[in-house]
Amino acid sequence: MEAKAVAKYIRIAPTKVRKVARAVKGMSVADALNLLGCMPQRSAKILGKVIRSAVANADQEPSMDVDSLSISNIVVNQGPSLKRFRARAMGRATRILKRTSHISVVLEER
Repeated sequence: MEAKAVAKYIRIAPTKVRKVARAVKGMSVADALNLLGCMPQRSAKILGKVIRSAVANADQEPSMDVDSLSISNIVVNQGPSLKRFRARAMGRATRILKRTSHISVVLEER
């Protein structure tokens, strides 16, 4: 059995989230949450929240053992970018892209 959780339109660049996601992929849920709690990155807190949501989804299924869950897959895709601009010299402007992420976590029993 597997449990899923998805977080969409998270206001952080997907490259920053992928770095942290690579570190916890394949770990047990308890180990991953302990590691994410010690990481200084902002994306670690967001990823921990999505993993806890997947655990809560798994807890709704009576046949699943929550203590034996591990992270089988984490996918971080790019969402739509917010387009902003910064004023530059001589009346020009530079585009700023504020990127968003879609984070998907799949847990399965060992």
